[in-house]
Amino acid sequence: MTEQSAAHDAAVTDRARLTGSAYRSGRDLAARQALYRWQTPRHDLPGLVAEQLRGVRGRVVDVGCGNGTFIQRLRADRPDLALLGLDLSPGILAGVPGPVAVADATRLPLATGSVGAALALHMLYHVPDIPRAIRELSRVVARDGVLVASTTRARDKAELEDLWQRAAGDVLGTGRGPARIALGARFTLEQAPALLGEEFGRVETIELPGTVTVREPGPVIAHMASYRAWADQYDVPFEATIERARTILVDHIARYGAFEVRSMAGILVCRR
Repeated sequence: MTEQSAAHDAAVTDRARLTGSAYRSGRDLAARQALYRWQTPRHDLPGLVAEQLRGVRGRVVDVGCGNGTFIQRLRADRPDLALLGLDLSPGILAGVPGPVAVADATRLPLATGSVGAALALHMLYHVPDIPRAIRELSRVVARDGVLVASTTRARDKAELEDLWQRAAGDVLGTGRGPARIALGARFTLEQAPALLGEEFGRVETIELPGTVTVREPGPVIAHMASYRAWADQYDVPFEATIERARTILVDHIARYGAFEVRSMAGILVCRR
């Protein structure tokens, strides 16, 4: 591992940063989630997760539940389930209804085989020891249970990366600026099946590709600004780069009518 990649991993997994800034509240996570409103085809991710749990009974735990998007949907669709939300950040849990608890994904406060299903949605890349977290998820899921995880491909939203580097280069006067933090790089759809397969005999990947099309800069700028917790990792003035990106977007949309971003997300359904 290079010094740069080690620094990236440390920033993405730093507990103090995650709980004290990135997920101190649900604001920035909501901004990232909101971008998918402009995606076609529109994938109902909470609904797809609920569908994978159709044969599950009893307790379901959402590990790294964040702002509770999936828990709220499951409460509506599956009132028969005993839902528990766990997250590292007490701040973000404040707005999640129902039973919740602060917990580390590598030390779950649950008995072995005690849940019919576990969710680990867009969160395993934040865990310092991903294999250990997967072992812990496997431990708490019953033998006939299911784990549903989600993440993105390595080239997900590459257009946002290009926009950031163009804007950063303009701010720095270097032509093309440094890359931004890639949260999902430690656990991509390319890597995930092998990692999950160490504990689960059957891992099915359900790809959810789409194109986000915006005709005004607001949604994209809000998404990019939601990475402010990692502003010190960018080697460029963060707010100035965001504003330069806004100007580039305005010009692009005026010229082409829209700005498009290719989304490459997916879910992984894991059984023994």
